[in-house]
Amino acid sequence: MRIGIYNNETAESQRVTKLLKSEMERAGLVYVEKDPDVVVTIGGDGTLLSAFHHYQKDLNNIRFVGIHTGHLGFYTDWRSFEIDDLVDSLLKDSGQAVSYPLLDMTATYSDGKVEKYVALNESTIRNVTRTMVCDVFINNHLFENFRGDGLCISTPTGSTAYNKSVGGAIMDPNSIGFQLAEMASLNNRVFRTLGSPIIFGANTKLILRLRDENGHVLTCDRDQWMLKSEKERYLTELCYSVSKQRIYFAQYRHNNFWNRVKDSFIGGVH
Repeated sequence: MRIGIYNNETAESQRVTKLLKSEMERAGLVYVEKDPDVVVTIGGDGTLLSAFHHYQKDLNNIRFVGIHTGHLGFYTDWRSFEIDDLVDSLLKDSGQAVSYPLLDMTATYSDGKVEKYVALNESTIRNVTRTMVCDVFINNHLFENFRGDGLCISTPTGSTAYNKSVGGAIMDPNSIGFQLAEMASLNNRVFRTLGSPIIFGANTKLILRLRDENGHVLTCDRDQWMLKSEKERYLTELCYSVSKQRIYFAQYRHNNFWNRVKDSFIGGVH
């Protein structure tokens, strides 16, 4: 089995990386920089997001394992003092895995250019210069005319991230679908939106058609683009659907999602 390591630049992550490489070598495990079977990320959820996009073209052949060197994350199961136990799990690996759905995003521009992205957590679209105005289509049928700060489209596992902070619902990661949550929508006698998060099924296609040419900020996980109208080229449409790809985690002791939710947002029982 070929094992890759992806770490952030903090001193603690560097220390853990050095220790893991040493223990792997002692156990006879093969460390590689290209074409790994398992990728061990060392840092936090942000590090795992970066690793996910780094290896995005080969997701079907890779399983991820996360070591957190800071606060407990939703994608990281191991602590920095558990290196020996992790190495032992790698040695006993039998291909066990748990997988979660991802989000496909297609951005279309006025000049006809199309760009495709995949999100592990979420994608957002906002207008930072004025109220964002767009038409929301569900399976090619007009659903509403949105006016507000922006919209957040998230995966089930990403529903506990930015989606939750803007009032979205938390989705069971075993469900196959995605979610739309509004950011500060305008709702009065003139303008009206649903005003509630919407959870879509596996076969739904969500289309956002933008009415403004300038001021949009588009994000996909940690990547962000400030979109400006240049030479008549501007963003016109975004299309979202459940991706055919999935992310796979090595299920050595992959922690229960709802235990993570409880520990992160509720804490101990009083």
